[in-house]
This record gives sequence, C-alpha cells and structure tokens, in this order.
Amino acid sequence: MKEIVNKIFEGFMRFASSKTVTALKDGFVLTMPATLIGSLFLLIANIPIPGYADFMARFLGAGWNVGLNQVSACTFDILAMIIAVGIGYAYAKNEKLDGISCGILSLISFLIVSASSVTAPSGETVTGVIPRTWTGGNGVIAAIIVGILVGKLFTFCQKRNLRIKMPAGVPEGVTNAFSALIPGLLVIFLSMVVYQLCMVYGGASLTELIFRLIQTPLQNVSSTWTGGILIVILISVLFWAGLHGPNIVMGVMAPILTANALANQAVLDAGKAMTAENGVRILTPQIIDCFVKLGGTGVTIGLLTAALMAARSRQMKEISRLSFIPGIFNINEPVIFGLPIVYNPILLIPFILVPLIAFVITYGAAVIGFLPVFGSVQIPWTTPLIVSGFILGGWRGAVVQMVILAVSVAVYYPFVRRQDRVFYQQEQQAQMEEGGRS
Repeated sequence: MKEIVNKIFEGFMRFASSKTVTALKDGFVLTMPATLIGSLFLLIANIPIPGYADFMARFLGAGWNVGLNQVSACTFDILAMIIAVGIGYAYAKNEKLDGISCGILSLISFLIVSASSVTAPSGETVTGVIPRTWTGGNGVIAAIIVGILVGKLFTFCQKRNLRIKMPAGVPEGVTNAFSALIPGLLVIFLSMVVYQLCMVYGGASLTELIFRLIQTPLQNVSSTWTGGILIVILISVLFWAGLHGPNIVMGVMAPILTANALANQAVLDAGKAMTAENGVRILTPQIIDCFVKLGGTGVTIGLLTAALMAARSRQMKEISRLSFIPGIFNINEPVIFGLPIVYNPILLIPFILVPLIAFVITYGAAVIGFLPVFGSVQIPWTTPLIVSGFILGGWRGAVVQMVILAVSVAVYYPFVRRQDRVFYQQEQQAQMEEGGRS
C-alpha cells in the first residue's frame, strides 16, 4: 500500500514539475499585476458599504465611477491576452530561449484564432475589431492552449536550429528578431489554417469553440459541490505529503476559477440577478484563497490558536508563538514544516477536515444568499483574515471568516492536545535521560 501511495505522489510531483504545468503556473503569475490593480479600481467603484455609491454620486456627479470602471474593464477584459503572452514567454524562458519573441507570437496566434467581428444591436456585423468578449474570461482556456502550443513549437524550432542565424557581433535584439522569423512563420501559418478550418467547418473561431466545448463544462464542474470538495481535498493531501498542494492544484484550476469570477462580474455589470440561470458560479479564487485557506492551507490558524490555549510542551508553544503572526497573513509554512504537519498522522484528519468544513460553510453561505457571489475583485493573498472577508463581502464576509476560525479551533483542539501530549512526553523523557547522564 505504501508503495502505491508513493507512486501516486511521485506521479503528482512529475506532473507538477513538467514543462507544461510550470509554464502554466509561471505564465499565470504574470497576470497578477493587472488583476490586483484592476481589483483595486473595481473595489473603489464598488466598496461594499450601503449608501456608498449614492454618497459618491452626490459629491462627484452621476458619472463618478466611469474612469474606475474603464480601468477595471481594460485589465480584466484582456486577461486572456495576458495569459497567452505570459505562458508563451514562460515556456521559452524556462528553456533558456527568447521569451519575449515567443510571448509576442503567442499573442498574435491567439488573436488570429479568435473572433474578429461583433454583431451590433441593429443586427449589423462589424468587422476589424477585437471583441472583449473573447479576450477576457471567456478566452482563458483558449489562451492557455495557444500559449502552451506556441511555446512548444517555438522551442522545437529553436533547439533544432530551424532559424536564421546572424553573424557574431550583431546586437542581441536583432539576432533574436531574425531567429524568431521561421518559428513565427510556422506559428502564424498554422494559426491561419486552424482559423480557416474552424470558420468553414465549425461556423465559429477556435476561441468560441473551445469556450463552448471545453471551458463551459470545466467551469460548470469546478463550481459544483463535488468539484470544490475535490479541489480542497487535493490541496490538503498533497501539502500533508510534502508537496505544495496549492501551487499544484491551483496552478491548473486558478485560470478556470478566475474565469468563473469574470463571468460573475459580467452578470453584475449587466445588472442581472446573481442566479445560476444567468451563468453565476459560486466557486471562485476568492473562496479558496480567503475562506478555505484562511490562515494558510489547512486553516492552521485554528491549530495555532488552540495550541496557544492548551499547549504544555515547549516545542508546541514555541512553534505556535513564532507561527501565529505569519498565520494571520496566511503564511503557514513555519507550522507546516516546523511542527511538523507534513507526514504527521495525528494532524492528518483535521488538516483535511477543517478546510472541507470551511468550504461547506462558505459555499452554503453563498447558496442561501448570506454571502455575495464574488466577481473580479481580487486581493493580495497575504491580506489578514477578517480584513479580507470585509473587503470582499462586507460584514457578512467577515462574519463567515470568524465562524470558520471558531470552528477550526474547535476541530483542531483535541488533536492539538493529543499531539502536545506526545511532545511533552518526549521532552520529559529527554530531560530524564539527560539527568541520568549527568
């Protein structure tokens, strides 16, 4: 049985360290400046305080938030383009090649295979445009696929010297530009062929087809109870096994959950009811980052609080004191690896159970309408608990976080007591042995 488990974890490790997944994670990180800055402006335009919008309109006029909304739209509505550039760049950069050229080719390829026309309200087709509908959340999966494929093709050509070489002494920028010509020609030609085939035989661009056939089903599955529970369990189990569960799982799921959030924001912006019938999806990155991982993976802020309340052993006391302040800011590696929780059978059950309870509480609060469904507003993952809940969901968000914190302390408490007894007995035994030697 142990060998089977080890093989499973080895498989996860190989998957997490593969070139494709590494490029996906590194490329998606490059979207953070845009999403965080866009979230800041969106938050200022929509602070969750009753009467805020009316107060601002009274002093600044009815159009007080036009500029704020323009900034948020021009960050979130080009997210797929940023992802295409980021993944292409990261793939080539990780292979020690020219990341900039690969990123630009990924962007060009994405635009080629995407729609280039929109239908006006009058029914007229307007061509020669880049529809934001497909450069934002709806184009995320297509952008991922394009970025990875372009990265692989660019790398293949470069490593097999399918490129134009310049003589020594030519500036690096010029060398890179000529080196990218042949890979660029192949990328653009293949993108054109794909677009042609999709339009002729599918009646839509590749981005639209991927959205219908792949992205929508993935978003639907990811936003269910089952999908959320699977994500939460995998994050905890992998981290307990010494692998960085959030990086592995969210490296794959973050783009899909982000697309969920962008879809929710589109419903909010349209003034429609936040219902499943209008395409609203509950599971978004904010639920994972700010509620399920409250105080860090495993909601270990509850473990630390319980330990500060009841610990007798020096090891438990010291580690809890040192880890508590970082835990408030959702940094819990000190307790994960210092206590440790990794491969600790006593703490395995609460480390999995508490995040599951947190997910059920948060998801349930959203289902019954107590907690608002989250849109595009993102906050830094280090934002302290309670503060993050209030920013995202007003006082209701803060209340949900406080409930999760209280439940986590209650669940961890008996396990902490048991672990503390083990440490205390070990320390007493060590003192007795040391006293006997002296």
